[in-house]
Amino acid sequence: MRRGVVLIVVGTCVLVLAWGAVVIAVAVTGERDQRVSADAIAVLGAAQYNGRPSPVFRARLDHAATLYRLGLAPIVLVTGGVGTGDTLSEAEVGRGYLIGVGVPPASAVALPAGSDTYASMAEVAGWFRGRGSHRVLLVSDAFHMLRLRILAPRLGLTAYSSAAPTSPIRANPRQHAAYLLAEGAKVPFTWVFQH
Repeated sequence: MRRGVVLIVVGTCVLVLAWGAVVIAVAVTGERDQRVSADAIAVLGAAQYNGRPSPVFRARLDHAATLYRLGLAPIVLVTGGVGTGDTLSEAEVGRGYLIGVGVPPASAVALPAGSDTYASMAEVAGWFRGRGSHRVLLVSDAFHMLRLRILAPRLGLTAYSSAAPTSPIRANPRQHAAYLLAEGAKVPFTWVFQH
């Protein structure tokens, strides 16, 4: 009986330590800005409200527009499907916003089929299919970057990441910590199950 209790305690400690190590890896990866030249910038979608990007989505889009103006890629891809109760996709709303801030219409591409991170990344990979190079600069929130960096090579992408520096999530320590802690479970799930 005592041996079983010891095994449970040890097992629980190992799981907690592993989860903590993943959370630290998520935080470290998110802080690493890899802005380099790429074939496209890909913005991961976030909520939109009646045709306007949410503050989180707007921060991502603004950062992508800055990277585009720096000449890091000739195309900005925007992902994100239609949310429950919505009539517009995040991708279309994001594309419209980018055009509104000066990205030429031919350089802003909506990829509206993605309903989650994996589906959105698969849409990005689909856009690259048949092209000679697959270098993509991923834009999202810092907490999201490790998961994106795991998915990208599995989908045939050579990925670099640059987190949105003005995200409201990053500006709110409690909210940012909650997202980091949640990624402690999402990253291992992605590593094991999403191929």
